[in-house]
Amino acid sequence: MRRITSRWLAGGAVAAAAALALTACGSGFGGGSGSSDTGKLTSSNKALTVMIGSSGDAETAAVKSAVSDWSNSSGTKASVVAASDLNQQLSQGFAAKKPADVFYLSTDALAGYASNGSLLAYGDQLSNKSDFYPSLVKSFTYDGKFYCAPKDFSTLQLIINKDMWSAAGLTDSDIPKTWDQLEAVSKKLTAGGHVGLGISGEYARVGSFMVQAGGNLMNDDSTKATANSDANVKALDFVKQMLTAGDLKYAKDLGAGWGGEAFGKGLAAMTIEGNWITGAMKSDYPNIKYQVAELPKGPAGAGTLQFTNCWGIAADSPNQAAALKLVEKLTSKDDQLAFSKAFGPMPSIKSAASEWKSANPDLVPFLAAADYAKGVPTAKGSADVVTDLNSKLETLATSDPKTILDTTQKNLEALLK
Repeated sequence: MRRITSRWLAGGAVAAAAALALTACGSGFGGGSGSSDTGKLTSSNKALTVMIGSSGDAETAAVKSAVSDWSNSSGTKASVVAASDLNQQLSQGFAAKKPADVFYLSTDALAGYASNGSLLAYGDQLSNKSDFYPSLVKSFTYDGKFYCAPKDFSTLQLIINKDMWSAAGLTDSDIPKTWDQLEAVSKKLTAGGHVGLGISGEYARVGSFMVQAGGNLMNDDSTKATANSDANVKALDFVKQMLTAGDLKYAKDLGAGWGGEAFGKGLAAMTIEGNWITGAMKSDYPNIKYQVAELPKGPAGAGTLQFTNCWGIAADSPNQAAALKLVEKLTSKDDQLAFSKAFGPMPSIKSAASEWKSANPDLVPFLAAADYAKGVPTAKGSADVVTDLNSKLETLATSDPKTILDTTQKNLEALLK
């Protein structure tokens, strides 16, 4: 289940391999990207191909069922392809000028494909445009255009082992609301062969502290690098302090592949993860009793990171009009709630919030963060910069936070020149 964020993190790994393919993309119908400027959509009787990067059989089956329902009601044939390597197969399709009509698109892939005309900027034509959370719309806005409908999203929150919590003499009143309280309970929980807090040592987890301090790697629309801000330095100073004290450890140092594994194996009493952890706990660690709490507030208040993908539509699709109708159906309240029940994501639309909370009362903190969560950088090439940052964060306990962030700042600024 960790692959939900890995789709974003892995984007940079294929960037170089896809670069040549990107330069050849996007002739489009009616002028390629120009078709999105005029608002005119291509239309034909050709079938649609939908390409997804699936987390497993449940997700594939749910998407196939929803697409089949739409196909039967609309009369337009459509098929779903579960890609073995979504990024690679997307770039190959664009290069051959035979892309899938509709596809999962990650935030880090948006800028590259949008800048060369490969994508249809259809966001403003969505009948449900106003229903999407504003922060998600920002994640898929490039050069002032809302390109694609967010299909769902996830946020990070604090996951607590209830048995370890009770054994340490802690109650609900001790759930940390501030950094100082997080540090205190982590210290109290570090005992008996487990650490208080165990997380993946990467920006996609540590970055939540940056947002709580009032920072992030870039501004909201990824047009300005803000990596070495005082807020981010303060955040990494705090994380380093906890690492040095031994009350926070990275998952790899606990012998685990990610925070969810460290938590599930009882190596950590708390972790910071997204709502995808629920699937891992159910399938791999069903005997662990846990609860979800909102992350403690930092110097700037509540903060966390969010992760999302959208439904991209190809500029070269001969049937954009039908593709748009399909996306509207796939992002409807009924479909998104069905997807959530089938494989766990949170709906990207506000109108589904009440029903989702009723169906998932123990997970409400994840959705509550929709009002304050910040997206990850979307600038072209930013995933590569984050990969470099992650390598440096591994040695945060013995490194200077300002030096780490200065390097990241320079690397991000280079992308914007």
